[in-house]
Amino acid sequence: MALLEKIRVKLGVFISVVIALALLSFIIDPGTLQSVSQTMSSKYDVGEINGKSISYNDFQKEVEDFTTINEMLTGSSVHSEEQQEMIRNAVWQSMIDQYLFYRNAKAAGLNVGEAELLDLTTGDNVSPVISQIFRDETGNFSLSSLQQFVQSVGSDPSGNMKNLWLYLQNSVYTQQLYTKYGSLFSQSVYTNPLMMTKMIEENNNTTDVEFVMVPFGYAQDSTITVSDNEIRSYYKKHRHLYEQPASRDIEYVVFEVEPSEADIEEATAQADELHNEFISTDNVKNFLLRNSDRQYSEYWYRSGELTTVSKDINDFVFGEGNSEGVSPLYRKGNTFYAAKVMDSRMVPDSVYVRHILLQGEDEALADSLLTVLKRGSSSFSNVAAMYSADQNPNVPERGDIGWMTQTYMIPGMESVLTAKTGDIFILDTDYGKHIVEVTKRTEPIRKKQVAIFEKAIIPSKATYNDFYSKANVLATKAAGKYENFKAAVQEEGLYAHPVNRMLESSSRLGTIDDTKEVTRWAFEAKKGQVSNIITVNNDYFFVVAIKDVHKEGYATVQEMASTIRNIIYNQKLGEKKTAEVAEKIAGLGSMQAIAEALNTTVSTSDNVTFASLTSQGLDPKFIGAVSVSEPGKICGPLTGSIGVYVYKVTAHDTGSFFTEDDAKTRSSQVAQYSTQMLMPVMMQDGEVKDNRARFY
Repeated sequence: MALLEKIRVKLGVFISVVIALALLSFIIDPGTLQSVSQTMSSKYDVGEINGKSISYNDFQKEVEDFTTINEMLTGSSVHSEEQQEMIRNAVWQSMIDQYLFYRNAKAAGLNVGEAELLDLTTGDNVSPVISQIFRDETGNFSLSSLQQFVQSVGSDPSGNMKNLWLYLQNSVYTQQLYTKYGSLFSQSVYTNPLMMTKMIEENNNTTDVEFVMVPFGYAQDSTITVSDNEIRSYYKKHRHLYEQPASRDIEYVVFEVEPSEADIEEATAQADELHNEFISTDNVKNFLLRNSDRQYSEYWYRSGELTTVSKDINDFVFGEGNSEGVSPLYRKGNTFYAAKVMDSRMVPDSVYVRHILLQGEDEALADSLLTVLKRGSSSFSNVAAMYSADQNPNVPERGDIGWMTQTYMIPGMESVLTAKTGDIFILDTDYGKHIVEVTKRTEPIRKKQVAIFEKAIIPSKATYNDFYSKANVLATKAAGKYENFKAAVQEEGLYAHPVNRMLESSSRLGTIDDTKEVTRWAFEAKKGQVSNIITVNNDYFFVVAIKDVHKEGYATVQEMASTIRNIIYNQKLGEKKTAEVAEKIAGLGSMQAIAEALNTTVSTSDNVTFASLTSQGLDPKFIGAVSVSEPGKICGPLTGSIGVYVYKVTAHDTGSFFTEDDAKTRSSQVAQYSTQMLMPVMMQDGEVKDNRARFY
């Protein structure tokens, strides 16, 4: 177990349902029944991968298994929302590998054989997945630690070590398979000498050009019209460009519950009283347990770390002459703070620890081993070897735990941070007794243990009721209808925040986090519907209206009409402007004359390079055209992206700024891009649907 630290409804109802379905099958079309069944069951799926439905129960079981693995690898059982999200993402990726990637790799003729896997896990070519975990005190891979772990797998009654080893083997297998699959593409991007020479030549071409440009401008041309038939025709040809995920257009009014002046006055008086008690108390830990929103911690703070709590607190603790005593009471926003320095020492950021673990309560054996070690008659390693697991069943493990920090620490071993190098002592943890030695540590710096009193100003019940009443007025007037909602917002002088194309995965609205309840309601509601009051974090009351619903798949022509109308309008505008320019410059033989006819001036641009389409901030269409135009010939008019061009190339030159190294870098970038696109393309082909946002 210590090695893990360091790596760290009823049947009657069922029968009734079966009978009912059997009877229904006689009167309902089987295809319809199957469709309804699939719809009902898919509601409880977190997604679909290559035709395989992933149920919530199966996914959550994998999440729990991965969580256990993570606890063994990190030594911590505390999981923030961010850590939980990372675990869920890892599980989802694992399922994509299992149901999609493995099959595609096999279809490509790839595999990782048993002998190859053995070599990558315990052989001569150990994978980085393994070597990064099993390290010695120098930070290098430790084969002995790995062998010791593998030998201990079978003797672990909990089965956790076996699960961890299976996880590591699977990770090695997957990584090796990805390496092989990626090589199929990266190695196929080959640039032969002829291609290399041509690439260098093409990218060293530069162009000097004279031109005039007539901008389209921003004023709307009322003579240009776009018909509905034109929009439908364009949509039909370009429908493949308008694939979209499910989303919602919403408007919402939010009422943030804030303390009233009366709440602030009452909280200030209470905080002053508790601050006086904080100054005089002899039992700080118990006082904070009873009265503070932040409990006592033995964490060693360095200068600057407390600014995340309060700059005033940090300045008090680490300012000159403030090594003792209690700070004044500070207020930051709606929270009061005070600090008391409990201890001040020179403490390193990390220490390297080795140990002998004794399971059970074998006090005599622990004292005996400690005595032998303190005499100095035998080294730590020799004593550990003498009392190895093979010789004494109460000594299940020995060896290096590795570098430990305040955030990467086995619970119960915090005192190693302040221990001297070479000290040997006994520590008790949940895993047993440890005989511990700190062999190395980073340079100690001044750190302090600080007790922090924290008290938030909480809105009173009357204040909550007041804000709830305001939200209820809006919800009542809206009566579930969007038109009523808009009228009530205007009548009450409120602001409705618009959010377009809100995805099902959204968990934040504006600056407000944890708004999944709003998202869930929005994706269950219909267009034009208005919510009742939705409470978020007990601090916000939302009233939400559904303005529009966008289904997964291809956007409708109605949804894209505005966008398509602008595209067609710009095309027609470009054609009209180009025709006007052509008419005005007809028969003119010089750039100066053309500029005068168009009421503009001649511009010049030198060293325009096609290698970079952003060259000198010019229009990409213009860059492409001038790179292949004949020198000395007036060309145009050319319809660009922002205006109409008439131009004359004055020279094409060949430089030497694009070198062979640049060409190789370009080829490498192409190969890297191909590899990065493997999984997105594979997921698209496998029709992967990720519905996790419905549940988390």
